[in-house]
Amino acid sequence: MNTKLRALIADDERLLREQLKSRLAQVWPELEVVGEARDGQEAVQKADELRPDIVFLDIRMPGLTGIEAASEIVTLDSWQGEIVFVTAYDEYAVAAFERGALDYLLKPVETERLAQTAQRVKARLQTRKVIAESGEAAGGQGAAGAVDEAALDALLQKFMRASQGLNGAPSGEPPMRWIQATTGATTKLIDVKDVLFFRSDEKYTRVQTKDHEAFIRTPIRELMPRLDGQQFWQIHRSTIVNLSAIAAVTRDDTGRQRVHISGHPEVLEVSRTFAHLFRAS
Repeated sequence: MNTKLRALIADDERLLREQLKSRLAQVWPELEVVGEARDGQEAVQKADELRPDIVFLDIRMPGLTGIEAASEIVTLDSWQGEIVFVTAYDEYAVAAFERGALDYLLKPVETERLAQTAQRVKARLQTRKVIAESGEAAGGQGAAGAVDEAALDALLQKFMRASQGLNGAPSGEPPMRWIQATTGATTKLIDVKDVLFFRSDEKYTRVQTKDHEAFIRTPIRELMPRLDGQQFWQIHRSTIVNLSAIAAVTRDDTGRQRVHISGHPEVLEVSRTFAHLFRAS
């Protein structure tokens, strides 16, 4: 008996979620929409809880972007689903999908394009199922999902570069040299070269120097394009590190990389999206 395919839709605009659901019902009536998410973090949580076969991810969402959410979803244990990005920005599509390894939809989503996407996604899921079953029959784990995950890594890197270009300072503007940050009730002017790393949460970004920490409201995605790319690298969706402050990069038993900072006890995790930065050539 065929198992009904299940989908999760993530978009911060309710009307756009409803529009996509309506058009999916037209072109893919057997697909069951089992959940909706209003931001990237909720998309990751629901993908983990519901384990849908397909996740439709809007690229521009609060909290985590669709790009960042995808990078976390594909690392979920035993993840074998498909990611379809939804974007109003054609620049992303041209830059990231030139090889057609994954699917995207441009807003407003057109029925004809959605039908084409549905056919491709169904074909990939069927191929993955066959590979997985062949692996089980042979007593192995199979290779389902490996190629797609590698392709997603490359696409995410392109997305990040495109995203930084759209969010960054105007072309030709020099990198920032000073940061105004608060420590308690005091505002300090910090020389950027003295910053060991930046780490953000939902509300603030921590500015860490050797002697103290301070806070700014600028999120990582807006901060990174304003920094000197030869001096600072983004190593996680929530972390930027000063290259001159790195003492060592280690790898644990699971393959996760960790950045150790000179003169500071905090160890920074490198997400899989940025792991290529520290691979030996």
